[in-house]
Order: sequence, then C-alpha cells, then structure tokens
Amino acid sequence: MAIGTQDASDEVMSEINMIPFIDVMLVLLIIFIITVPVIQHAVNIDLPQASVEKVQDKPENIRFSVDAEGQYFWNDQRLSDGELDGMLSAAAAQEPQPELHIRGDKAVRYERVALAMAAAQKAGLRKIGFITEPTP
Repeated sequence: MAIGTQDASDEVMSEINMIPFIDVMLVLLIIFIITVPVIQHAVNIDLPQASVEKVQDKPENIRFSVDAEGQYFWNDQRLSDGELDGMLSAAAAQEPQPELHIRGDKAVRYERVALAMAAAQKAGLRKIGFITEPTP
C-alpha cells in the first residue's frame, strides 16, 4: 500500500522547500552579528608628529649610462670595459651600498647592457634600477 492519496501521485510538486534557504540566511545573520562589533572597536587616535634624525647617510646613486655606440659612462665619466669590474667592486664594498641606475640608449645592443648587469651582480651590487623617459 502506498502512503498518500491516489490523485497526488501524478502531479508535479510546485512548492519550493524554503527551510534550507532560511537556514543559510540565519547562519549569515549570525556571522554578521558577530563580526560587526569587532570591526567597529577601533580607537581614533591623533598621532603626534616628530622629526627623526638620519642615522645613516645614503650614498649617492651611481648613474651608469650606455650610449648608442655601447660605451660605458660612470657618473658621466667615460669608462673602459677593463675599468668596469673595479668600479663595480668598489661600489659594492661601500656600506651602505649605493644604487646603480642604468640608463641605456634605445639604439644600443642589449648585449652591452646585459654584460654590465652581469658584472654588477658578480661584483655584489644588490640595488639595480633602470632609468627611462616618461612617454609624452
């Protein structure tokens, strides 16, 4: 024997079971009730301003340039390939280390810039940056 009425077995159930939706909404409500007081317990403080003296002087940045012919320049002074390793090693030995700013001409072969970067890394310089012109 089947439980239920005879005429209800062939009809499609057209009601939506709302109980799972109500359960999800109650869980979300509880989560929001718990988290809102935590968010609003911030203390507004007007912090004082104080000047701090420099403890350590920052060394001057090194302007390293590579012109269109592939010639190296150290702070606008011409540098031969043989002098490059010595200058980079001396800069790496400074404490704190200066930053090496590389300015490469857009017409220079990438190989010349890559060789200089490899020499700087081999010498132990950790701060290397590229200088470009902003687009108009």
